[in-house]
Amino acid sequence: MDVAAFRPDRRKGIAPERIARSRRSVAYWLLALAGLVLAMVVLGGITRLHHAGLSIVDWRPLVGVLPPFGEEAWQALFADYKRFPEYQEINRGMTLDEFKGIFWLEYAHRLLGRIVGIAFALPFLWFLIRRAFDRTLALKVLAIGILGGLQGLLGWYMVQSGLVDRPDVSPYRLAAHLGLAVAIYGCLIWVALGLLMGGTVERVRLAGRWRGAVWGATGLVFLTIISGAFVAGNDAGLAYNTFPLMADTIVPPDIFLIEPLWRNFFENVPLVQLDHRLLAMLTALVVILLWAAALRWLGPTPARVALHAAALAVLGQFVLGIATLLTFVPVPLGAAHQVGAMVVFTAILAALRLLYPPQARPAPPAPEPPSGP
Repeated sequence: MDVAAFRPDRRKGIAPERIARSRRSVAYWLLALAGLVLAMVVLGGITRLHHAGLSIVDWRPLVGVLPPFGEEAWQALFADYKRFPEYQEINRGMTLDEFKGIFWLEYAHRLLGRIVGIAFALPFLWFLIRRAFDRTLALKVLAIGILGGLQGLLGWYMVQSGLVDRPDVSPYRLAAHLGLAVAIYGCLIWVALGLLMGGTVERVRLAGRWRGAVWGATGLVFLTIISGAFVAGNDAGLAYNTFPLMADTIVPPDIFLIEPLWRNFFENVPLVQLDHRLLAMLTALVVILLWAAALRWLGPTPARVALHAAALAVLGQFVLGIATLLTFVPVPLGAAHQVGAMVVFTAILAALRLLYPPQARPAPPAPEPPSGP
């Protein structure tokens, strides 16, 4: 069946060949944006591991794009940093050169965020002017852009939580910041793949029985990533650095010390780490079972190829997580573990998207030849 019969574009006066090229160009742009968002997530993780996220104590979206020039500017920034709890309680006595080391990490993270904004806004306007979007696609992409703007606000809201009483950001705000970043990344991948892929009626029928299971696996991967944010936000990776036991037992003591009870799942170090371990094991098991079932039942479809990648990625991520824990979260392994989480998410999301090919619509009937002489 001709792929052109699926979801025909209704823009008038534009040749089908140009529409197809436009869709591919938009898809490649969205994938490039997804790559930038992935870099943001990884750089944010590295910034967190170096405890550099609170080194810039104000938010200047426009003038903040320029780094400090000259000794006087550096001394002023350092003096601002000294007024806040992180310096007073943790880094008292830090030298200016040491401050510069953490400043440049946070500055690079914020600068990359601005670059992502420009990489979204300018091509979006260009594609809009060139009529590369139909209305539905334009609204989808615009919604992703709005989420990106909200992500910048949420990032500053997160930083503010570490500038008040405790010299660390709120794990709740950290989890929200990471969760929104992963959601934006997922939306970009989803829309881009939808523009690039074709489909057949047979694939739609075959895929229907798998969507629920893969949705469940995708949700588990996302939930495990969010639980990892709570591990990071509570520095829970620096405790119970053994596996598979925790403090010589499966379930560590004192997992329900905080009142009310629900707070233990997000703030109590032993339970936060236990939650992440259990979710990681459950996620790995579900993905492997899906992969095994796909080998027998799904058939040679692109979705099965994506499940191959997801199974390989989840095994590597599980091993990497254990290594990161046993070595007390060194920066290279911690950053690699965050990359691994995004690779697993990408693979399982791709498998899910490939189970949603464009809906079949009948092609317009060919004109009948004129009758009679």
